[in-house]
Amino acid sequence: MKKTWKNFALGALSVFGLLVIVLVAHIYIVTRQKPIDANTRAMARIDILQSITQADADTITGWLYRQKGVDHVLVNPQSNIAVFTFFPARTTANQIAGDFKVQLPYKAGRFLPHGDALKSGCPVASSSTTYKIYSWFKSILNEPEAHCPKDRY
Repeated sequence: MKKTWKNFALGALSVFGLLVIVLVAHIYIVTRQKPIDANTRAMARIDILQSITQADADTITGWLYRQKGVDHVLVNPQSNIAVFTFFPARTTANQIAGDFKVQLPYKAGRFLPHGDALKSGCPVASSSTTYKIYSWFKSILNEPEAHCPKDRY
């Protein structure tokens, strides 16, 4: 009876250990920065610093769709925000936002979240047990510690 209990406990502990290793490997794989290729998409936001109407939103939408590398656009006239996806291999969000300010008659700026917003929006928060396990394994591997990709665009 004791031998059966020991075998069960050893098996359960082994399975738990294996699952922790799989979880850490998964977190490492999905959080490391990947090289930009032709299929890579990124998202950016432009805050319009004045009130806009639906006609303005339509003008902004049309202009953004005409920009090289822009894939999809959403402009909300209630919140004065334009969100778009683009292909970083073809353009950058800074280039699009800069052209926006120069070519359109709207006061606007690219939204870049600060460190606290990045940390709170990350699925692997630095206070979580999962992140602590991940950090421990990263320190063993001597990898630079980064739990959320930085804004490279």
